[in-house]
Amino acid sequence: MTWEVPMGGWTARDIPDLDGRRAIVTGANSGIGYHTALRLAQHGASVVLACRDAERAQAAADRIRAAAPDADVAVGRLDLADLSSVRTFAARHGGAPLDILVNNAGVMALPRRTTADGFEMQFGTNHLGHFALTGLLLPALRDAPSARVVTLTSGFAWAGRLRFDDLQGERRYRKWAAYGQSKLANLIFARELDRRVPELTSVAAHPGYAATNLQQTGPRMQGSTVMEKAAGVGNALIGQSAAAGALPSLYAATAPDVQGCACYAPRLLQYRGAPAKAVTPPHADRPGQSERLWRISEDLTSVAYAPAPA
Repeated sequence: MTWEVPMGGWTARDIPDLDGRRAIVTGANSGIGYHTALRLAQHGASVVLACRDAERAQAAADRIRAAAPDADVAVGRLDLADLSSVRTFAARHGGAPLDILVNNAGVMALPRRTTADGFEMQFGTNHLGHFALTGLLLPALRDAPSARVVTLTSGFAWAGRLRFDDLQGERRYRKWAAYGQSKLANLIFARELDRRVPELTSVAAHPGYAATNLQQTGPRMQGSTVMEKAAGVGNALIGQSAAAGALPSLYAATAPDVQGCACYAPRLLQYRGAPAKAVTPPHADRPGQSERLWRISEDLTSVAYAPAPA
């Protein structure tokens, strides 16, 4: 049985009133993204569920309305593995001030695939898609009085390395190394965004080990029934619930004492429990690394972060 409630500390009951706030959560049709969107809506935010599968997103929106009849939720189609989809979504949903953006969606440990734009799927979806989305929504974020951007990373960032000579895994591809690279990129992006755009607060969050379908997708794509079942057993025996895994994201998005550039994770070995400020990998601070990743990301996505209007 998965762990449902953290042992002490901050919980979803501590989320402040979000009436009048607008939020976008990527990958909100299931798992951590769904519970993030649900709690934001329950506390008064107007929430857009940004998802690749519009039918599943609509079903998630219906579940949120059933749990919170007064919830203001909408669905927007967003495929982070297709930059044309990212641009279309941003054009449709970037008009009004945006208070909270949760860059939650992601893929993990897939066999090598490429996005619609030819990027390695994990780097392209987890990092480049969110980099482009955030940049395109930046005017809406700047229009909000105290906007937050929360980007999900993972404990695998500790094992990640940015292989600038082979970011797309064309010469050598290892699925877990590619995943670690993408999660390290998420962490570096969150911190660099906070430094470059002081008008908003940008932070990272990671859920610990949360029982979601993310762990089983890779084995399923490889046709490995044994590994898929093993992932399911691991989820059931040692994973905390998706609702508990959403707490670091919710804390980062709403708590008044959140610090820019920080990362929030479960406090018990960054594995489970209530959210707290987390120690991050030292190699995330290598000199010049964040600037180089930023330049490459702008070049690959053709999305440049314009300075604030004078």
